[in-house]
Order: sequence, then C-alpha cells, then structure tokens
Amino acid sequence: MAPYLESVKSFADVPVTDAGVDTLAFLEAAQGVVGLFERSEGNITKVRARYDAFPDQSSTLELLVVNEKTEKKRTATEGLLWLLRGLAFTCKALQLAQANASEELAAAFSKSYEGTLKKFHNFVVKGIFSVAMKACPYRADFYAKLAADPAGGPSVSADKLSDDLNKWLAALDSIVKRMETFYEVGGHSKGF
Repeated sequence: MAPYLESVKSFADVPVTDAGVDTLAFLEAAQGVVGLFERSEGNITKVRARYDAFPDQSSTLELLVVNEKTEKKRTATEGLLWLLRGLAFTCKALQLAQANASEELAAAFSKSYEGTLKKFHNFVVKGIFSVAMKACPYRADFYAKLAADPAGGPSVSADKLSDDLNKWLAALDSIVKRMETFYEVGGHSKGF
C-alpha cells in the first residue's frame, strides 16, 4: 500500500478545463480530505446526490450549480459552497504548516480560521472553533500519519511527503479559488 496522499485521488488529478471543474473527480479528491478530517462528508453527500440524480447536468461543478439554480431548494449548491469553504480552511492551514515547519498545527489552523471561515460563523460557532483548534493533532504525529503506509510498508521520506503535499495543496488552492470566483461572479452564494 501507499502512504495516505498516494492512496487518495489528488486535487492535482482533477480535470479543469475551460468548461469547468470535473464534478466526479473533484468529489473523489474531496473524499480524501474526509479521511484526514472527516468534517466535510455531509456536504460531499449533498453534491454527490445531485450528481447521481442528474449526471448529464452535473459533469462540472459549475454546470451542477447553474442547473440547480432554477430550483427552490439548492441543496447541492449550498453543500458545495460549505465544502469549498471547509476545503479553503484546510488548504490554507496546511499551506501555513508547510511554510513554517516549527509551528504546531493548532497555530496554523487557528490562523487559517481567521482568514477563511470565521467571517461566516456566529459567536457560538466561533467559540466552538476556538476550542476545536486546541484539539489539533501534534504536527509530528499528523505528518507521520500522512507518510505512513496503511498496510504497514515503509513510510515515504519527509522530502517526498512535502513535495506531494505541496502539489496537492497547490491544485486544491487553484480549484477553490476558481470556484470562489464562480460563486461570486454568478451570485450563487446568495441566500445561504
């Protein structure tokens, strides 16, 4: 078996064309994040349900959102919006962790929260997140888990892990920024 990042679909492998971001490939890569943090599963389920119900109208994330816009309830659009926000938070935190090898994950995730999710949360949720940041795993434990082979084989080197993680994060960041722009320009986040 391979280390974690090699065992899940990478955001670097998600096809992005002029037409948009491939829905199924994006969901497969996002599912890999669930294995890391298990927080986004409900939103992935909402987007996947829309894709499964209307695959021809959902081949890209953009088409999925546009085709759901005429409906009274835009469950997948809202789920995708929150999934993207969560992914932006995770991506920024891991980018901060990558940029500062001496910083613990709790500090990187706290800084990321300030710049990503905090503006969308009320007072109560902000307090919950503040407490949750203290529950972040230690940096060394987290990176060891990412480098480890779940089947018990040898771990990848720190350099290989760092290279793989940087590629994964760059691709995720690109997709998230693209979709944030799409939501903003199209007014797709209104009402949530």
